[in-house]
Parts: sequence; C-alpha cells; structure tokens
Amino acid sequence: MPGENLSRDEARERAALLSVEEYEVSLDLRSAVGGTDTEPRTFRSVTTIRFRSAEPGASSFADLIAPSVTAVSLNGRDLDPGAVFDGSRILLEDLAEDNELVVDAQCAYSRTGEGMHRFVDPEDGEVYLYTQYEPADSRRVFANFEQPDLKAPFRFEVRAPEDWVVWSNGVGELSDGVWKFAGTKPISTYITAFVAGPYHYVTDSYERVLDDGTRLEIPLGALCRKGLARHFDADDVFLVTKQGLDFFHDHFDYPYPFGKYDQAFVPEYNLGAMENPGCVTFREEFIFRGNVTQASYERRANVILHEMAHMWFGDLVTMVWWDDLWLKESFADFMGTFSMVEATRFTNGWVTFANNRKAWAYRADQLPSTHPVTADIRDLEDAKLNFDGITYAKGASVLKQLVAYAGRDAFLEGARRYFKRHAYGNTRLGDLLSVLEETSGRDMAAWSRSWLQTAGVNSLTPQVLLDADGRVSELTVLQEAAESHPELRPHRVAVGLYRQEGADGSLVRYARAEVDVDGPRTIVGELAGADAPELVLVNDDDLTYCKIRFDDGSLETLRAHLGDLTDPLARALCWSALWNLTRDALMPARDFVDLVLRFAGRESDIGVLQTLHAWANSALTHYVAPEWRATGGRLLAEGALRELRAAGPGSQHQLTWARFFAAVASDEDDLRLLQELLEGSAKIDGLEVDQELRWAFLEPLAAHGVADESVLAAELARDDTASGKRHQVRCLAARPSAAVKAQAWAAVVESDSLSNALVEATIGGFSQASHRELTAPYASKYFDVIERVWAERSIQIGMDVVRGLFPSLQDSGETLAVADAWLASHGEAAPALRRLVLEARDDLGRALRGQACDGGAG
Repeated sequence: MPGENLSRDEARERAALLSVEEYEVSLDLRSAVGGTDTEPRTFRSVTTIRFRSAEPGASSFADLIAPSVTAVSLNGRDLDPGAVFDGSRILLEDLAEDNELVVDAQCAYSRTGEGMHRFVDPEDGEVYLYTQYEPADSRRVFANFEQPDLKAPFRFEVRAPEDWVVWSNGVGELSDGVWKFAGTKPISTYITAFVAGPYHYVTDSYERVLDDGTRLEIPLGALCRKGLARHFDADDVFLVTKQGLDFFHDHFDYPYPFGKYDQAFVPEYNLGAMENPGCVTFREEFIFRGNVTQASYERRANVILHEMAHMWFGDLVTMVWWDDLWLKESFADFMGTFSMVEATRFTNGWVTFANNRKAWAYRADQLPSTHPVTADIRDLEDAKLNFDGITYAKGASVLKQLVAYAGRDAFLEGARRYFKRHAYGNTRLGDLLSVLEETSGRDMAAWSRSWLQTAGVNSLTPQVLLDADGRVSELTVLQEAAESHPELRPHRVAVGLYRQEGADGSLVRYARAEVDVDGPRTIVGELAGADAPELVLVNDDDLTYCKIRFDDGSLETLRAHLGDLTDPLARALCWSALWNLTRDALMPARDFVDLVLRFAGRESDIGVLQTLHAWANSALTHYVAPEWRATGGRLLAEGALRELRAAGPGSQHQLTWARFFAAVASDEDDLRLLQELLEGSAKIDGLEVDQELRWAFLEPLAAHGVADESVLAAELARDDTASGKRHQVRCLAARPSAAVKAQAWAAVVESDSLSNALVEATIGGFSQASHRELTAPYASKYFDVIERVWAERSIQIGMDVVRGLFPSLQDSGETLAVADAWLASHGEAAPALRRLVLEARDDLGRALRGQACDGGAG
C-alpha cells in the first residue's frame, strides 16, 4: 500500500470499476468536550457505503486515515481490521456487483486545520469544531472513496454535546439527542462538511421568483465563535450574499441547487474559504475586530462571491481529477470579481484584480514550477500544491481574456449550457470548450492550446515611430516570451495613448485602440496619425494576461508623473508593471522605493496603496543592495510618518500609513513614537489605536528589543482571546535573542504541539528581516530537517514549515549553492517537497539578481 498519497492512475482505475450509490455517515462528537488533552482525542465514525462494481470478483480499496478501526464488514462478511486496514486504506477483495461496506472507526480530531479541526477558545474554554477536506481529508473523518469523480448522495447524523448546534450540507434537525441531516444531492467527498459547537448563529432568507413563476426561498445563516459575536457584522455578509445570489440567478439560468446557504467563520482556518455546498466555511479573520479599510470589506465580499460561484462551478459540475482544478478555481476567481463589480458597492474590483491578484499569477508563472492552467497532477501531493497563482489568478485572467475574445454573451450562454448539460456530473477541459465553441463560433481548441495548455507569461512592449510633424507614423506592439516557455499567444488588447492636459498637468488618455496581438510584432494601424504620446499603455483596461513593458519615453513619463495618472485602473497597471520590472532586475529596487515615496501618497485606491506598501517592504527586504538597506529603511519610515501625519484624521489612508510606518520603523525615534502611541502619551489626530493596531505596533517593538516578555504578557491579559494569543506568540518569537530563536525553531520543527495557527505565528515572528544574523545558524539546519518534517507532519504543516523557514534572508550565493546542492543530492525526495524548495531557491536567485541591479545603480 502506498500510504496516504493517491495517484491519478489509481483514481482512474477505481472510477472505471466502481460507482457509488449512497453514503450514510454517523459521527459521535461528544468526546470533544471534557477531560484533559494529555492524549490525542478521537471520535467514533461509522460509515455505510453502498456501491456497485463493474467486475464482480475484483478488488479495490476505500480510503480512511484513522488511529484505529473497530470493525469492517463487506456484504455482511466481517473482515479483520488488522488485515485489511493499513492506516490509510481498507482493502476490499472479491467485490460483488452490488456491495455494502460498513466501517466503524476511531478518527482523530485535528489541530492542523485538516479533517475535523478542534479548537478550544482561550477566552471562555468553549470547544469549536469544523471540517476542512480539500483535496483529500474527508477520509480523516469517515471512510470513503476519496476522489472527485465518485460522487454520491450523503446522509449524515451526528451526536454532539447537549448545548451544541451542528451544521452540515443539508438542513439538520435534533431528534432524541441526534442531529439528522437531509440527504444531499450527488456531490464529491471533499465538499461535504460539518461545523459543530456553541457558535453564535444569525439567520436571514433570500427569496426570488424564477422565470417559470415558481418561488425560490433560500434560508441564510451566518455563524462565528461567541467571543467574536460583538464584532460580527452579519448584515453586511447577508447583503453581499443576496446581491451575489441575484447576480448568479440573473446570469446562470440555473437555480441555486443546494437548499440552504450557511456561512461559517471558523478559527485557525488554513484557507480563505471553502465552497462546501450549503455550509461554506471562512477564516474568522474576515470578522474584523478593529478598524479596517474598505479594501478588507472588498476582499471579504470577493471571497463570499468566489465561494458562491463554486456552487455552480465546482459543486454542481465538478472536475474529474485535479488536472482540471482550474474548471472551478479559475472560474470562481473570475466570477468573484465579475459579480462583485456588477452587483455590489465594490465597483473598482477590477483595479484590485489587476494590481494585486495578477501579481500572484505573474510570480507563480515565472517560477521553475510553473505549469499550464490545465496542469499535470500525478497525485494528491501535486494537487495540494496546485492551489496556486496559476490555477486561481492566471486562470481568472485568462477567462477575462476569453470574455474579450469570445464575447460576454457567448461566454455566459456557454456557462448556462455547461451547467444544464453536466449537472451533478464531472467534466474535463473538452466539455467546456465544446459549449463555448457552440456559443461563440470561435475555434476554442486553438485558444485552449495557447492559453490553457502552455505555461509562462508574455511581455508586450510598445514601439513608437513619429513623423516629421510629431505624430505617430507607426505604433507596434512587440511580444516576447521567456526562453523556457517560448509560446507567443494571441492577445486581445487595448492600447492607450496618454498625455498631460489641463492646468494641473493630469495625465489622461486621449486615444485608444483595440487590436489582436498575434506573433512577435503587431502594428496598431488605428493609432497612426495620432498626436505623439507621453505614455503608451499596452493592455490598457487590463483585457489580457501579460507583463506590460514601456518604451523609454513612457518610462521617463512615469518616473516624473506617475501620480498624475487620473484613471485608477491605468495607474494600478503601471504600478504593477513597474514592480515586475523591479522583480525582473530591469529597474533598480531603490528606484521603485523612490516612486512609492513620491507618488503613493496620491494613490486614491486603498487596496492599491496597501499593495504598494507590501511591495516597497519586499523591495527593501529582498531586492535593494545590502549596503543601501539602512538608508532605504530610514527613507521609507520618514515617508510613512510624513504621510501618516498628512492623512485625513480617521481616514482609511491614515490607518494604512500607520500600519506601514509600524512595518518599517527601526530607529530609536520611530520606536519611541510607537511606544508613546501605545501608552497614549502621544497622539495623531484621528488615529484610533485599537487592539489590532496595538499588536501591529508591538511587533516591531518586540523585534527591536523594546517590548519584552512582560510587556507582551500584559498585552495578552488585555486581549485574552484567540486572536490575542496568535499575536502574542508571533511577537514572542520576534524578540532579538538567540535563545528566543532556538525556542521558536524547536517549537515548530522538533515538536507538533502547536496548532496550525500558532505554527504560522511562530514562523512569522522567527523570520524578521532585521534578524539576519540571529537566524543565520538555521540556514544549514533547515536542509538537514526538511525531509524528516515532510515525512512526519501533515502536508499543511509541512508546507508551512518548508516555505516559512527557507533561509531567504540569508541572501547570498552561499545559500543558493547549499539549496542547489540539496536539490542535486535529493532527487528521490518527495516531488512536492522538491517543488517547494525549488520555488524558494528561485525566489532567492531572483532577489540576488535584483540586488546586483540595485547595487549597480548605487
């Protein structure tokens, strides 16, 4: 038996052999409360699976990850659990045409956010449970056939402590101490769900008259821990939910198919959210404990709508295997922004998408592990790593290009046919392409080959020739590709010409043309004869997925007048392009820092401003020459404080600049100001230093030795909550002491006692940019331990450790050589582990090239 991993070939063989008729699952969760946690806790899980075999007499297996199995019976025959269960699989031999498997197991509660996660609230001692399965962790809760194409109806029942409520995919009722849930439609195992505990629960409803005159009523629910109830703005969650349901019913012509719609905000969640039909789960950080900007509300709305889009793209129609993960994630990412812009108050969502979401895609698409949107997923470990910027953000960008290519109406009509044709079934790439060919009349096979089946990002650069009168005689778009991925693609782009106008020198667009860029050189004939531009913006309006480059004149214009660009989307595109130039070592990082210092204060879009702050901090940490770091840090802190004092009292910009100032503060005066703001002896008009901002100020104070353990203990007493504990753990690990770093390293690497949330907090505190010398001894230790960590810990914790503790701050050729040596000598290591190391090594190499470029400028 191959352990917990499952290969694509095995899944194909099992799907060809088996078809599942139904599941009945009974859980007893009463063990979650009472007693002590000196030993790992387990719960009873009894599963009955009725299924058919295409070959009577054949053998197969069911999936289950559990500490022990009490009993197994197949078609009334009792099997020896010790003989048929190996810890992750149950061997099934001599199958009949019609089969019934019953498995009685003791399954383990999780502290890693995988399977049945158990959380004890430090504030009141209450216990909260929830499940998270994608891609293959439902087998930690009940026996099943864990692959997306073996769909079936599910019936669940749960025994729980008396004062608890339990939620699942279907409507639940409490009868004689047992929660019994309505059966589901045929769905995949990974989107079944449970949420259980003394949660705070708010209800509402959505009503709509469908086109055929029938009335649709969807019960709505929203829940969170009791400790967060005072912060829970459920009304806004319901508002966005109803707006989204209106949008998708307007455009999909397929009523929401799963009955109720509960949304649970749960603790220690690894993801943003998960699309379990009827019981969507979200990370509870989307309930805001303090002041946040509109960008945070926009992000939450986007995630709500992303998960809602999954009810159709993913839940109703599901990919056969994880190769086609994009069939749900790319669509949900695109539809999340599409619906948000058209149906909610967040009408600038495409600006955020262009500036923030696509940056994730551009990074992922230039890593050595980049892959086509339609990926080659050999097994479950591959699948876990493919929830990445390619599958989500590049895929969504490609769909945005597809809408421009095929037309909005054809795209939406294709979606409608896709749902009706494949409802409750599983699909591959060709199933979608066929309906889009029907509705658009376009050759989808050629489009797919270019956009979905090749990797890498193209660069588009304008080339402008002027005539004797100073007008454009020819404007050409040059397309280039990386040597490793030489595919040139067809792009539907808008090319915008900009110049300064008016008394204030605003940089505005005065001409625009749409063109199909194909091949290495495309002439934009429509712009011939236009007045000479000061800025040429290819991919204006962000229609395609590419890296934007500039001609020399355009780049000089941006260096002098970036803040004068009046259109928020155009400005966001230019910022993104400049950041790509920095990461590609084509522009010194100190120049990017200078642009942020000069123009970020004029940025109107708060989400873009927050992204600029993150990029500037990344430039300082990774891309500027080491000898300029101190100077750059001082300049950023001075600029942040200047903008903080100039921002409108109580404004979103003021709060954003306050957080950035804390992130870059390092000298004595800056740290003293943070301390005085905490104590209340200094004030900035309108700035409310609430609890979340207090922790943001405390981390740099801890990292620079100003806030010691007693200060952090006192702050935890003030905020003795789950959130407060995470912040305190991060700050404790951030202190500048060799003993502290050793303790943090041991807590994460040598022990599995910390929950997933506290592992993340500890790693965040350990890896301080100002602590390069303190963490240097762990560079070699990292390569000594990662194989053991990967083998011993869950894949989620393994990913957190391997990514988070990679010695990226030891940015030298020596570290690069050590990483290369590990990769060369560990060819037999788990492919997913090698991929993580290879990606981190590539980021380090990119940082060193950036530093060399910046050093040359110095």
